[in-house]
Amino acid sequence: MQVIYEDNHIIIVNKKSGEIVQGDKTGDKPLSDTVKEYIKEKYAKPGNVFCGVVHRLDRPVSGLVVFARTSKALSRLNDMFRNGEVHKTYWAITSEKPKVAEGTLENYLLRNEKQNKSYAYSREVPNSKKAILKYRLIGESKNYNLLEIQLLTGRHHQIRCQLSAMGCPIKGDLKYGARRSNPDGSISLMAKSIEFIHPVSKQKIKAEAPLPDDTLWDKMEMLPSR
Repeated sequence: MQVIYEDNHIIIVNKKSGEIVQGDKTGDKPLSDTVKEYIKEKYAKPGNVFCGVVHRLDRPVSGLVVFARTSKALSRLNDMFRNGEVHKTYWAITSEKPKVAEGTLENYLLRNEKQNKSYAYSREVPNSKKAILKYRLIGESKNYNLLEIQLLTGRHHQIRCQLSAMGCPIKGDLKYGARRSNPDGSISLMAKSIEFIHPVSKQKIKAEAPLPDDTLWDKMEMLPSR
């Protein structure tokens, strides 16, 4: 487990693709349990260790996950996420280049629980939720494009669904229209950075994840800033 930041109240770790953040029906060991073991061993804590799950990343996605080490931090972080006070930046690799290099996507997403999939509509439909994100083309290689995404809402599979609806499915994401899977079962989407005001100390926190150990990311040539 790679720890990016930690203090008495929060811990930010870099999740590998394939890991689950919280326990589910698969019975696989979640990242939250690994964090608990790390805290227990490092600080020689007796008994149960507190580790609050604040948010999640989809299993095939890599990148930064914030956990709360105290109930005070958990309560405040939950409010901050709910109120849009936590700013996350994602990077995604796509085969298709967006027609417009920078823009805002607005859709209404309808979640299908049985399929564990969301569908994007241009207008509101029953039980749908409005989804908004901003994207920008920031890099490219011979065959692929690198997009930077900022979420303005937090919906189920939002980035995956909206980029697919735009005609730019994420590399490896078969569920949302990619032509081929990635060899390791991942999709080429990562939570690259996160920024917020510390829930207790009120200091500005900004953490950034290193790129996945994959030559695909290394081959990306960054475009000049606009």
